[in-house]
Amino acid sequence: MGLSIKSIRAIFITHEHADHINGLPKLVKRHFLPVYMTALTRGNLRGGWAEIRATTFKSYEPISIGSLLITPIPKFHDAVDPHSFVVTHKNVNVGVFTDTGRHCENLVKSFQQCHAAFLESNYDEIMLETGDYPQQLKDRIRKGFGHLSNKEALQLFLNHRPAFMSHLILSHLSANNNRPEIVDELFSNAAGGTKIIVASRRMETELYHVTGDHHAVNNSLKVETTQLSLF
Repeated sequence: MGLSIKSIRAIFITHEHADHINGLPKLVKRHFLPVYMTALTRGNLRGGWAEIRATTFKSYEPISIGSLLITPIPKFHDAVDPHSFVVTHKNVNVGVFTDTGRHCENLVKSFQQCHAAFLESNYDEIMLETGDYPQQLKDRIRKGFGHLSNKEALQLFLNHRPAFMSHLILSHLSANNNRPEIVDELFSNAAGGTKIIVASRRMETELYHVTGDHHAVNNSLKVETTQLSLF
């Protein structure tokens, strides 16, 4: 994107899976970047993380980074303490909802507060079922602690999209069990006034300016529910 690494003020880790964090230790040490994660996630990191200092966060407790407010939201995924995030700037909320296995109360309520969101649309149900993944992996993906299917993501969008949501970026598409054109057709047909973007696995997505309706949002993102233990 031609952006400077110096513009990065912090890195927030959603969970400890290798496809999300393996490249970070070298990047963090080279550029002296602050890292934020939960204490449980920190306790489950190995390898190059031994020398990395991290600030821990707790569910629902917002963290200020410059003019941004980042609120961690617990989610269902097969990790030790996974979280989504809602990033707020001047009453405009942007949600980051990937690697989540189901429509829980946390996801629904947070999604309803967002002017824009990154939403996982990981797999096409038929492609997963008829594909060559082993049965155990198929079940891991679709049994509530893995990923959202295209259908599940669309249901969330149709049932809980706020009227003021201007942008939806469909994210974390499977390379083997999905196709961008499937996702684009599904969501474009139901977009209404929301701009639909399907994030590519192979190239950067352009920048978007989200303004939002400052009077439409209830700024309380806390959901009175208990995070279930995954192990």
